[in-house]
Amino acid sequence: MKADVSLDAWTFWPGREDLSAEFMRMLAGAQEGGSTVSECWLAASRVDPDDDGSWYREWSAIADANRERAAAAFSNGHLATARRNWLRAMNYYQTAAYPIDLSEDWRQNALVAMRDCALQYLQHRQPVGEVVSIPWLEGFPLQGYFLPPRSAEKRSPAVICIGEPGHRKEEFLSKVARHASERGIALLAVDLLGEGTDVQFEEIVRRHKLESTIECIVDYLISRHDVDADRIAILGDNWSSSFVARGIVFDRRFAAAVCDGGIWDAHERAFLRKRTLPAARDSDRNWATNRLLRSIQCPVLVTVGEKGWLEGERVVELTNQIRAEDRDLTLKIFRQGETASAQGHADNPTLANEFIFDWIASRLREVQPGQV
Repeated sequence: MKADVSLDAWTFWPGREDLSAEFMRMLAGAQEGGSTVSECWLAASRVDPDDDGSWYREWSAIADANRERAAAAFSNGHLATARRNWLRAMNYYQTAAYPIDLSEDWRQNALVAMRDCALQYLQHRQPVGEVVSIPWLEGFPLQGYFLPPRSAEKRSPAVICIGEPGHRKEEFLSKVARHASERGIALLAVDLLGEGTDVQFEEIVRRHKLESTIECIVDYLISRHDVDADRIAILGDNWSSSFVARGIVFDRRFAAAVCDGGIWDAHERAFLRKRTLPAARDSDRNWATNRLLRSIQCPVLVTVGEKGWLEGERVVELTNQIRAEDRDLTLKIFRQGETASAQGHADNPTLANEFIFDWIASRLREVQPGQV
């Protein structure tokens, strides 16, 4: 009998698609050092999907074990082992805090431990990473992790990695940091959650345009003495909105961007327009996306999973309209036969990130000083 390897088979707990998706993310993260397959299966085997407390306890227990191994390895001078265990513990704590209805005390306990593991990793990697504060709104600065590359260039190219609202920057330390470092690119991992609590973020997101964060993040990067201001790229990870595209549309300081290019905005507008004006023409529904894509000044890469939330053929139609105008727009659709075809490429982030960072590196190499 053939094994079922379709994305539907990744729904381990019917009725709890949220927990199943997070479990898939953790399993896929093993190939980047963010977890181990055996530990993921061990935690999952003990979880009662009807009890979020069970989920928290089992993933926290695995996280605690990795954190303790990291401390023991560090005390014995085994830094490589300590770093790997801090990374895994960090991701396990993040997963422990995942359920929406989890007790706030438990969530905060897991997140404090997660941030401590991230700090330990940054302080003991080579070269050393930094926790940075980026001004945005009064009383609500953004927090980021800056990881310089291994290369000895005085000013390095840099990539901003930012997730969707609610996604945490800690995930980037295992998911993409290696891809940037191996290509001589500095990494600024940042999220929209600020330096405070999630409750504060929920108030902020209702009252402010999130795309305004992008300008502030670039302002911070170009103020650094070790970043080449002419070679800055941005990666909007796991996109399910267009806030990155909206943020870069009038900013000419980017040398390259990996984002949705405004496609999510178009789909949302098309859905609303179809409900209110059923006879609206496709050309009318495409207009907003074309306008946004045409306004982005730098080269753009759009990557889509065939089994993601957007229809691949619809994305092809929209992007072909822009490419016909000789714009530098690259589209990559990951098919189910090659994997990385889930939403956000969650089933195989390695394959997607290899393609993405090769594209970023090639675009940054093409930029000459003063060109952007």
